[in-house]
Amino acid sequence: MDKLSAVIGQLTSLAMSLIVLGVALGVVFGGDTPFVGDVLGNLLGIVSTLGDAGLVGLLVAGYLMASMD
Repeated sequence: MDKLSAVIGQLTSLAMSLIVLGVALGVVFGGDTPFVGDVLGNLLGIVSTLGDAGLVGLLVAGYLMASMD
């Protein structure tokens, strides 16, 4: 079970790194960057959805931020 948790942690870390890279490439080169797509637009959509959810969205955003450590 510990190995599974370690693998999931590593995959999550890799996914977060790819998201950050996608956002950075989207800002620098625009939304039409090959292999990146519209990561920045999708991320802003998620933030907008959480903002529309009110308190529940705030709690989910806080949980997601806490789980990033």
